[in-house]
Amino acid sequence: MDMKRSKGISMALQAIIIILTLITGCASMSSDEKIKRSTAHYQLGISYLNDNNVQPAYVELQKALDLNPHDKEVLNALGVIHLLKFEDYPKAVEYFKRALNEDKNFSEASNNLGFAYEREERFQEAIESYKDALSNPFYKNAQKAFNNLGRAYYRIRKYDEAADAYKESIRRSSDFPLPYYGLALSYNALGRYDDAAAALKMAIGLDPDYKGDTEKFRKEIRERRLFAKGNEERDIDDLIEILNY
Repeated sequence: MDMKRSKGISMALQAIIIILTLITGCASMSSDEKIKRSTAHYQLGISYLNDNNVQPAYVELQKALDLNPHDKEVLNALGVIHLLKFEDYPKAVEYFKRALNEDKNFSEASNNLGFAYEREERFQEAIESYKDALSNPFYKNAQKAFNNLGRAYYRIRKYDEAADAYKESIRRSSDFPLPYYGLALSYNALGRYDDAAAALKMAIGLDPDYKGDTEKFRKEIRERRLFAKGNEERDIDDLIEILNY
């Protein structure tokens, strides 16, 4: 019995020594070394995420954050996982806000924050976040933020503003198909049915999934409708209606 107890104490001491060694190792790392290790974990996490290996991506990004809790890119990436993969919108909002606390001009995080607000149906806050993203003249993905802004305006039935935002997205990237779909819906809501049909035709023509094949689009969108709900279901019904113009 004493030997077993002695063995148990010995194993416990070994575990404590290992933990203390790890803690000491982390504490003894220089700031530059922590940043380098954090960057390595971040890059590995993004690689996993690009391959849709969500859990290992999440683990690597958390390791990166532990080493560098002020890295805006890591915070934004964790927000994206909570937004798109876990569908935990409040947590996504939290991470995007933390990223913006590190850099208020981080437009990608502002755009992502707007999308998280949309998922929570906080459309006015979404609009403000998209506008924040677009206030940065150096934002590379402005066409996406304008498309998102148009969708948020459309949700609150500001159809003229929605159409303007979609058209601005198209001006920034004329071969980007998504704003044409939104423009078709906006024109339809405004009673501009010919313009709606023309915009939808452009969307189907530019969309690499369809390359102008209207019948393929019609078939796939009807299949999507079987599983759609809420706003998506209404959008699909309207697009099917526009196809008949």
